[in-house]
Amino acid sequence: MQLSIIIPLLNEEESLKELHDWIVTVMQSNHFLYEILFVDDGSTDKSWNIITNLSNTNPNVKGIRFFKNYGKSQALHAGFKTANGEVIITMDADLQDSPEEIPGLYNLIQDEGYDLISGWKKKRYDSVIAKNIPSKLFNWAARRTSGVKLHDFNCGLKAYKKDVVKNVEVSGEMHRYIPVLAKNAGFGKIGEKIVTHQARKYGKTKFGMERFINGFLDLITIWFVSKFGKRPMHFFGALGVLMFIIGFSFAIYLGIDKLFINQEGRLITDRPQFFISLTAMILGTQLFLAGFLGEIIVQSRTNEARYNISEKVNL
Repeated sequence: MQLSIIIPLLNEEESLKELHDWIVTVMQSNHFLYEILFVDDGSTDKSWNIITNLSNTNPNVKGIRFFKNYGKSQALHAGFKTANGEVIITMDADLQDSPEEIPGLYNLIQDEGYDLISGWKKKRYDSVIAKNIPSKLFNWAARRTSGVKLHDFNCGLKAYKKDVVKNVEVSGEMHRYIPVLAKNAGFGKIGEKIVTHQARKYGKTKFGMERFINGFLDLITIWFVSKFGKRPMHFFGALGVLMFIIGFSFAIYLGIDKLFINQEGRLITDRPQFFISLTAMILGTQLFLAGFLGEIIVQSRTNEARYNISEKVNL
């Protein structure tokens, strides 16, 4: 099978039939062997009934249904586990992503050897204040933090080599950062393609401003895990040592001041520097211990780790 097209959705009953027909037209005109995998993320409308009907009339259509809304990352993860195609395409169900882009994305993966191609909606038809400006800020921060030079991390239209989706774990709300996860997993050839963005035809967006707040928090998480996930002592240990040195320096200052300079002054415990010193040394010790425990956990997990193997010879 050449292509698996994964479409996560939530309450998109108006657009599903039209999207299906559009994809089928593109597939047939390019003679692709394909499957369309709809992942219903707990829809409360007639979306699942439509998917079932489409599957009955088109054997290339498959469906997964969640009992409740788990989120786009979980929907994509379920689709990735099920996909059989050599190239996997993800796209949204709201008709804002054009299936006409699929052949170009497929060729970049198959013919030019990319591991991942991310769509770039250079010209958008969304609200400037609600989406465009926050999206630009979010993408700028993601580029600076991750080192992956993409203009549009959050574009739902992406193409993946099969090995990528089978070796990348997508959880929480990390679907925005699949290119970063792929890079961290060793898939370094990541590219970008300008794609057509269309105005929403039916319904309304399922995402609000909170997605950008969550996105920035997830960005901090993935940056921290990428940089210190395998070496927690480099962060917690260094910070702990710094805090302990600050606290110990205050303690030495107080001791010298009491013994040699201000012998008749107030008690050390009556001075604010004493509490700064005590707090800093306690925090420093705790941070150092946190780094030490983190190293033990990492070493334990390393012994049980599953490594991504690209090839085998005579095994």
